[in-house]
Amino acid sequence: MGGPSEGRELTDPDFSASGPFGGFGPEDLLACYARGVFPMAEARDDPRVFIIEPDQRGVIPLDAFHIPSRLRRTVRSEPFDIRVDTAFEAVLDGCAAAQGKDRQDTWINAPIRRLYAALFAMGHVHSIECWRDERLVGGLYGVSLGGAFFGESMFSRVRDASKVALVHLVARLRRGGWTLLDAQFLTEHLSQFGAVETPQAVYLRRLKPALGVQPNLAALTAPLTGAEAVELALAPA
Repeated sequence: MGGPSEGRELTDPDFSASGPFGGFGPEDLLACYARGVFPMAEARDDPRVFIIEPDQRGVIPLDAFHIPSRLRRTVRSEPFDIRVDTAFEAVLDGCAAAQGKDRQDTWINAPIRRLYAALFAMGHVHSIECWRDERLVGGLYGVSLGGAFFGESMFSRVRDASKVALVHLVARLRRGGWTLLDAQFLTEHLSQFGAVETPQAVYLRRLKPALGVQPNLAALTAPLTGAEAVELALAPA
């Protein structure tokens, strides 16, 4: 759920030209996550994709998630209709769009878009969506592999939408038995939820057992009230 960093180039600039996945397909992408690395692009119009392996990894501890008190009230009041996996491509578009002066470009380019759309069709990508008056106003998406969930990106068109989506994600992951929530990079935004930075070597030691977990996938889409989401997200391990 962070931004680009230094990494090794995965392909040459004609990555998107030779077939639908340029020789690197969704199964290869899953293998990257299993090795503890992930892809990013420098910009929307740059066809290259890079493999990123940061020295420090951002992780949101599922057993120590924090919800600021004002946000707890917001989630309980249910200002949004929360849906799961009903508009993944629209969430992807929202995450790729410019969001204010601090985020004018995106790391989601055309090859990455195709890869994640393929993973969504395979059931490995999920979107948590905030709707208001039948309009998508925020959300997030990420990759699920075993008991690890790799948060990719989030967006808001109205106040708190992405934050509410994150609370609902954590509640659902805890309910379903996931054990690791990867945030890629630690940001000030994520630190308010208890996100921490851990060395990549330590992250890899946590990732291996998480990949062997078989979570209850139905927990992601089962109905959940705002009050239930807060209770589940904050419940002691």
